[in-house]
Amino acid sequence: MIDIIFLDVDGCMSDGGLYHSNSGEEMKKFNVKDGFAIEQWSKMGKIVAIITGKKSQIVEKRGAELSIKYVFQGVKDKLEVAKEILKKEGLELSNAAAIGDDYNDMKLLNAVALSFKPANAMPLVQADITLSKNGGDGAVREMIEMIIDKNDMREIWMQKWL
Repeated sequence: MIDIIFLDVDGCMSDGGLYHSNSGEEMKKFNVKDGFAIEQWSKMGKIVAIITGKKSQIVEKRGAELSIKYVFQGVKDKLEVAKEILKKEGLELSNAAAIGDDYNDMKLLNAVALSFKPANAMPLVQADITLSKNGGDGAVREMIEMIIDKNDMREIWMQKWL
């Protein structure tokens, strides 16, 4: 059973674009449907962790908005950080899923029980499932919904809304 998901940010939770205002403020576009699914995953007692290579206050803020338990930024070895989180939670790689879109995600994607990549991921990135959605355009939501079905949790998921 998947109990934890590891999320990359740029190209997965966001569209990968870096937007800058005239004042130099950096901005990122996040998808509300992704955020909704992340929050509901957590409310079902599951764990979410962001592990990203870039550092940004925007990511800290988004993580806090969504009550994401773990937010690690500026990470060079995502698998190493994931293993630390799993140890803290008493979980194994067999309990984990991850989404990534670029080469720095590949070690983690290759190690978890179930790996995903957005439709617009770099072509050489290998994952168990290539999603139909692009990063920042509902890919994380699509991933979570697939995991809900794989974990046979659809009825529990839907009871929250019906």
